[in-house]
Amino acid sequence: MINLGVRVLELTENAKIVFEKRFLARDALGRPTEAPEALLARVAAFVASNEGRGRKKWEHLFFALMSDLRFLPNTPTLLNAGKERAQLAACFVLPVEDSLGGIFETLKHAALIHQSGGGTGFSFSNLRPKGSQVRSTAGVASGPVSFLRIFDATTETIRQGGARRGANMGVLRVDHPDIFEFIDLKSSGKELANFNLSVGVTDSFMSGVKSGGDLTLIDPLTGATAREVSCRDIFDRIVAGAWSSGDPGVVFLDRMNGFNPTPALGEFESTNPCGEQPLLAYESCNLGSMNFVKYWLDGAFQWSRLAADVAVAVRFLDNVVDLNVHPVEACRRIAHQNRKIGLGVMGFADLLLEMDVYYDSQEARDFGERVMSFVDREAKRASADIASKKGPFAGFSKSLWKDLGYPPLRNATVTTVAPTGTLSLLAGVSSGIEPIFGESVFRNVLSGEKLVERHRHKGKRAWCPASAVSIRGHVEMQAVFQRFSDSAVSKTVNLRESAELKDVEAAYWTAFLSGCKGITVYRDRSRSAQVIEHCPAC
Repeated sequence: MINLGVRVLELTENAKIVFEKRFLARDALGRPTEAPEALLARVAAFVASNEGRGRKKWEHLFFALMSDLRFLPNTPTLLNAGKERAQLAACFVLPVEDSLGGIFETLKHAALIHQSGGGTGFSFSNLRPKGSQVRSTAGVASGPVSFLRIFDATTETIRQGGARRGANMGVLRVDHPDIFEFIDLKSSGKELANFNLSVGVTDSFMSGVKSGGDLTLIDPLTGATAREVSCRDIFDRIVAGAWSSGDPGVVFLDRMNGFNPTPALGEFESTNPCGEQPLLAYESCNLGSMNFVKYWLDGAFQWSRLAADVAVAVRFLDNVVDLNVHPVEACRRIAHQNRKIGLGVMGFADLLLEMDVYYDSQEARDFGERVMSFVDREAKRASADIASKKGPFAGFSKSLWKDLGYPPLRNATVTTVAPTGTLSLLAGVSSGIEPIFGESVFRNVLSGEKLVERHRHKGKRAWCPASAVSIRGHVEMQAVFQRFSDSAVSKTVNLRESAELKDVEAAYWTAFLSGCKGITVYRDRSRSAQVIEHCPAC
C-alpha cells in the first residue's frame, strides 16, 4: 500500500460530507475507519493488483491521478475496490423474457446487482401486451407495465452497497401495443420512483411523425398486428409526458444500433439508468471521468498532460474488467468477451468559465468537439497499446472497429459521457457536460439531506447558468460530444418552468436531426422533488 505521508486531498466541504457519509469504510459500530486519501490508496492498490511486476508503478500512477482529482472511477469502484465483495461496474442491462420464470429470474439478478452497487436497464418490449391470452393458465396477461411496478417495488427495498437505492431504466418500443399506458405511467408523479422511462423510437416512426403517417402496433409474441395508430398521436403523448414529469425520454434505437461495435452478438434494446450506455443483454460497463478543469493551467489547456492521463485512466478501467466480481455469471462472461469501458468527462462548464467562454456559444461547442475527439483518440490509442501486450477483446475480428480499419483494440468501447453526479461533488466541479445549474443550489443527494452549493465563478462575464442556455444550445452541445463517444451521452435539457409543449418537441427534433442517441428533457419544478433546485436565500 502507498505510504500516504502528509498527502491530503484538496476537498470542498460538500466533498468531505459525501466521502464520509457514502464512501469511507466503517467498523461494526458504523464509524469511519479510513480517510479519503486512504480510500483512494485502497482503490489504487486493488486495481493495480493484476499488473504483475509492474504493480507498484501502476499503483502509484493510479493514486496520483485520483488523489489530484484529475480522474475518478464510478461509484461502485470507489465503494467496493479492495473489499470482499468487489463488484466494480456501474451499468448493467438485463433481458426480460416473455415467461413468468424468465421475468422473475431477471428480477433476482437485478436485486443482486443493486445490492452490489450497480444500476440496471431493461427492455420490456418482448412481453406480450395486456389482455392477451396465456395458454398455460387459460388466463390473460397483465402486460409490461404491471411488471415494471413489481421491479420498482423490489428496488425500493434494496440499498446499493448500503449507500444508495437502486436505479433503473425501463424501455418499451414505440410499436408495442401497450405503448400509451407506458407513456402515461409517471404522469401522476406518484409511481416508479426508482425508474427512468424511455420510449424506444425508430427512424421510420420519426418519419411518420413528420409526414402524418400511421404506425402498426405489433404483438411481440405472435407478430400479429394489434392496431394502427397515428404516429403524431404517440409523439404528442410522449411530449406531454416529458413536459409534465420529465418522463418518458426517448432513445433512438436505429441510431444506437448503427454504432453497435459488436453487431454479431445482438442488438441494443435498452441502456443503463441514465441513458449513456447502450448495452447488450447481460453486458456491464465500468466508467470513469476526466476532470477537465485540472488541465487549464496558466491560461492554456495542457493537451499533453491530458493525453498521458487518459492512457493511465484507460489502463485503470481495463484492469477493473478483470478484477470485477460480477453477481451474475452471464454478466461476467460477456464483460470479459467485450471488455467495455467508458471514459468520460466532468467539469466542462467550469473549464469554459476559466477560459472565459460562454456555454451557449459556437466557440464552446467547437472546443467541446475538439477536446472530446482528443479524449476519444487518445483512449483508443491506449486501448490499442494494451491490446498489443495483452490481446484484443474477443470479438474484434467481427467488430465495427475492424471494418473501420482500426488496429486491434482491447475494449469494444472506450468513451462514454456519464452524468457524474456524485463524482463531480467529490471533485468539486460541474457535472458531466452540463451547464452550471445556478449561482446557489440545493443538491438532494444523501437520502433527503440537502447540500448547499455556491458557485465561485458567478461574477464572470462568461457566466451561463442552465436556465440561460437555449434549447438548441443544450442539444447541440450533447450532439458534439456524441460524435466522439463510442456509447452515448447523458445530458438533461433543463427547461424553465414556463416552457411550453412546443419547446419539448423542438428538443426532440433537434436531438434526432443532430445525431444524438437519445434525449431527456426536464422542466423545472415539474416534479415535487428534484435532485437539484435553486436556493435563492443561500
